[in-house]
Amino acid sequence: MTALFGTPDIAIGMKESVSRLRLFDGPLDLSWRHCATTSDFIADLFALRFQSSRNDYMEVRHSIGYVVNELIENAVKFRAPGEIVIEASMDSECFKLKVSNDVDNENASEFQSLLADITVGDPKDLLIQRIEANAANPDVARSGLGLLTLMSDYGARLAWIFSPADESDRIYLETYASIPIAQTHN
Repeated sequence: MTALFGTPDIAIGMKESVSRLRLFDGPLDLSWRHCATTSDFIADLFALRFQSSRNDYMEVRHSIGYVVNELIENAVKFRAPGEIVIEASMDSECFKLKVSNDVDNENASEFQSLLADITVGDPKDLLIQRIEANAANPDVARSGLGLLTLMSDYGARLAWIFSPADESDRIYLETYASIPIAQTHN
């Protein structure tokens, strides 16, 4: 059965011209080290149109790099063996990202439970609550702080679609993000 969490309208997007990268399966440490490299590459590629203003370029590059890195790291950290597909596009108003990968049933269930908690309510309030909860119990795994930071500090709109994968013990996960891109100087 398919389940949707987050903002439904961004999950339908990605019809524009899309750049696509595939990270093929390999040892976790090899893939893990490539998260930052991949996000830097994507951020550089999409921030190029803002190079006439150093401030715009740096701001756009940082925002894109942060959202891409966060979502790729989550995909690498919680994936079932297999590739990760990254699709990105940008128009004059926003940068859109889709990260797709398989997860096992247990990770999917735990993640859906976390999403049920962090996708309702004000992201800023939820972020503060999660920071306080983590301070009280530092051993908590999967706090959702990265996702809440994207929503609270970067204005990210996020969506997740969980659907049956080809293999019965897996779930296909599509993670969508959209962040506003504003050029401050022309």
